[in-house]
Amino acid sequence: MHLSSIRLDSPVNMIIVVVLTLLAIIAVPWFWDRWKRKRLWRSATILLAVVLTVVSTGMAGNMIGGFFPTVGSLLGTGVYSAQGTDAEASQNGEDLEKLRDTAVAHAREGKGTVVHMKVTGRRTKLTRDVTVYLPPQYFDPTFKDLKFPVIEWIPNYPSGPEVVTGGYHLPEQLDAAIGKRVLAPTVVIVPDPTGVPKVGHDTECVDEVNGTANDTYLTADLRDWALQKLGAAPDRRAWTMAGWSSGGYCAMNLVTRHPQWYGQAVSVSGYDKAQVDAETEDLFHGRQDINDANNVRLNVRLHPSPVDILAIAGDKESYESYAIDQIRLAVRPPLRFSSWRIPDAGHNMNTFKSQLPDLLAWIGAHSTAPAPPVRQVETTGGVQPWPLPRSGAHGALADTDQ
Repeated sequence: MHLSSIRLDSPVNMIIVVVLTLLAIIAVPWFWDRWKRKRLWRSATILLAVVLTVVSTGMAGNMIGGFFPTVGSLLGTGVYSAQGTDAEASQNGEDLEKLRDTAVAHAREGKGTVVHMKVTGRRTKLTRDVTVYLPPQYFDPTFKDLKFPVIEWIPNYPSGPEVVTGGYHLPEQLDAAIGKRVLAPTVVIVPDPTGVPKVGHDTECVDEVNGTANDTYLTADLRDWALQKLGAAPDRRAWTMAGWSSGGYCAMNLVTRHPQWYGQAVSVSGYDKAQVDAETEDLFHGRQDINDANNVRLNVRLHPSPVDILAIAGDKESYESYAIDQIRLAVRPPLRFSSWRIPDAGHNMNTFKSQLPDLLAWIGAHSTAPAPPVRQVETTGGVQPWPLPRSGAHGALADTDQ
């Protein structure tokens, strides 16, 4: 049995672990005076009860947060990211055409096709898992000469693409939104923002000082690849970045850092600046200029561009709500900022999942529809990049580099 087949988000598995935990706890006093080798077996039963209590507590938190659907994803076996997908493509999606028959069959049922692959960035040379949703119209001859709008969906830390396809059930939501015509046929790219190892390696999607160019991979590299391989539209208004929790911060931060490439950002339960905690590496190494350049509140004030941002937070999420208020106060035209406050049970994936239909409708109202390629070199609509400080990360964007 592969580790990727052992579910951590299964209610049945959760019940089994809880029952075993209760039995282990009961066993401690029940057998306390019955053991012949008391010191050994008392220690063993106490240890078992403690371990199972920790495991059951961790599984409960994982189910609420939706971080790791399987043991394979927790340990980073490299196979888990194909979970919830319909097919595996070769490196950089070089053989996507072989999916035509599968995709056409799905399209007859109004379903898109989800494919997993490894993608290597041209600039950064980073290779990471990427899952792509191809809408039902992708192989339709009617759309043959059209370029598709794109949503780049950033998973929350410490998750990868599998949480979006398996945990969020995003493909089903996309099928429904496209079927109801509240969202145009759209390609959705779900990258791994972290790489491996995941635990203790929260990159916050930034170009780390003298480290890994996570930002550049997620923006310049993936956009360049999508334009070449996926038939993505070059128009910046056709590109939306979205995410929940840390993915929400990534979406707002990357769009405000690269307005020449993106028209919209959607954040659910995101925040305004990179977190500094036990899970986050030393991203900035004392460089306040790099830290400031990854602060959404500062970006919208100092470098306002014509992008649309939607920020959503639950009414019990005090930190996230405070971040939204701070961003709203800092916004300067031509940037447009909208926010929703929703009833919620705290910072968890169920709160996020309840917002998916409305979130996709908002993207549909602000993004573009599939269209013929624009015959011009300029694809930014006149929006210019602002000078990014040099981080020293290999291949990282700097100054006004595009």
